[in-house]
Amino acid sequence: MLVEQWFYSGVRIALPLFFAAFGGLLSERAGVANIALESFLLFSSFAAAATMTLTQNMPLSIAAGIGASVAVGIIFAFFTVKARADQIIVGMALNILATGSIPVFCKAFFGVSGQTPSIEMAQRLNSPWIFIFVALIIFAAVIFMFKKSVFGLHVTVAGDHPPALKTQGVSVEKVRWLAILLGAAIVGMGGIYLSIGAGSGYTRNMSAGRGFIALAALIFGRWKPIPTLLTCLFFGLLDALQIFMQNSNAFEIPTQLTQALPYIITLIVLAVFAGKNAAPKAINKSVDA
Repeated sequence: MLVEQWFYSGVRIALPLFFAAFGGLLSERAGVANIALESFLLFSSFAAAATMTLTQNMPLSIAAGIGASVAVGIIFAFFTVKARADQIIVGMALNILATGSIPVFCKAFFGVSGQTPSIEMAQRLNSPWIFIFVALIIFAAVIFMFKKSVFGLHVTVAGDHPPALKTQGVSVEKVRWLAILLGAAIVGMGGIYLSIGAGSGYTRNMSAGRGFIALAALIFGRWKPIPTLLTCLFFGLLDALQIFMQNSNAFEIPTQLTQALPYIITLIVLAVFAGKNAAPKAINKSVDA
């Protein structure tokens, strides 16, 4: 029973990592390094929670969460694909923008700078099975896209050898735009889950570095759907384990150490495996590169 509870808790914790990682998977396989996943999660979680607080309308709140993430994706795609700015710098700028601007929005709409008002249980998507079902659909769709669809082939070529795609008369910019925006919509589901699924509203920096952990999962998963899914689950189980260790009297371990455990493992994974996994060859390069 204890193992089942741990596994179930790990799956729930892994859900936002999955959505962020698979959203990043699409843009990075298309050749766009996306370290802005944290900002996608933050803006979507805030938009979903704020809309639910103001309207008590679940479909509108879901649309707002996905729409906010896609809006950030449009900004990200414009600067990285159209303006050909450095993708890492743009991603960091968006993360800083999210951290600084959302408290201002909270203050403007709700009179407090750190969070939205608490959302009652009856108004939330408090069943993780809804998100698990959506995650499975996304997982199957991404595998089908890369194995069977023309668009999946275009995304792969855009990330590995853009000139070959241009030779076939396909716009590399268009493929990258579509990959980024589709990925942004997927990440938006993670933000929705954080604020009106697992959470009871938006709290300051509630993504808590999950966007960066999702990137680590993506790297460790070698930019492939199945290994990335398994890595997200591994990180989720690891996080659930540290929660169990905190709540158990059997482990005399400092709380700070157990809380830092998932991030320590993430750094180790990046240090050990980042250089060994072959990233898409054209990542962080302009279309004409």
